[in-house]
Amino acid sequence: MAGRHLPAGRPMSAAAIRPRAVLIAGPTASGKSALALALAERSGGVVINADSMQVYRDLRIISARPTREEAARAPHRLYGHVDGAQDYSVAHWLEDARREIAAAWEAGRLPILIGGTGLYFKALTQGLSPMPPVPPEIRARVRGLGEDAGRLHARLTALDPASAERLRPSDTQRLMRALEVFEATGRPLVEWQKERGAPPPLKEEETARLFLATDRTALRERIAGRFHAMMAAGALEEVAALDARRLPEDRTILKAHGVPWLRRHLAGEIGLEEAIAGGILDTRRYAKRQDTWFRHQLQGWTTLPAELAWPWLEQQLV
Repeated sequence: MAGRHLPAGRPMSAAAIRPRAVLIAGPTASGKSALALALAERSGGVVINADSMQVYRDLRIISARPTREEAARAPHRLYGHVDGAQDYSVAHWLEDARREIAAAWEAGRLPILIGGTGLYFKALTQGLSPMPPVPPEIRARVRGLGEDAGRLHARLTALDPASAERLRPSDTQRLMRALEVFEATGRPLVEWQKERGAPPPLKEEETARLFLATDRTALRERIAGRFHAMMAAGALEEVAALDARRLPEDRTILKAHGVPWLRRHLAGEIGLEEAIAGGILDTRRYAKRQDTWFRHQLQGWTTLPAELAWPWLEQQLV
């Protein structure tokens, strides 16, 4: 990217930037973080996390959060700011992101939102429907049903068939959420989702939205290489420290890719090589789901391979 358009280290006023924010998404290990960091350095921007696992302070290594050295090169926000015991929802993230975007604009900096959580990006530009509070006793009752996806889906089909039809039968977390909402309110989740909430922090037309396309074979190799690098950097010890906290099994942080497999190894159920292989396989499957979700759910994004991202960004920010 030509330096004359994005001078290094010089914050650009929000008024001079069209678009007012850059959104960079893509599958895990697709090169998003490196691209966002380089853009932040060249534009004087702020990198704002849009990944649901990188918010947790307990998982710096296995969630592939930016290193301390990388974080020192440009401002980074919403990384590692949530305790693993907390239930951190899309609504929580949206309010945090709204605050950080406003702060970036106030400072005359470009907000660069980067991550792989599609629902975060959807909420960012389309808003969220208002959701009712769920009493703790109802939540406990639903969670007490266990994580048998078939059983959960069958129960939701009997109570709220419209929501059951829209959810993947294997998505235990969203099946539980739909059951909680129905049992708390007597209304299907899809009805709540149709209601309008607060306006989104960003309008689509004021953003540059880039999805990084990847060669599937190369991505599979990068995922494996990165997982082995994380193990060498102390991922197993990180998971052991998390395991020692004895958090409730329904905490989201315990579902981070690789964590369930490494916990099984720590419990003596499987060998380390099997745990590593399982973590890599889960991550590859997740990357495939990310690619499919973004392509079908978020229209109007530009899809490019990483090597063409710089010229495109340059055109957007001139």
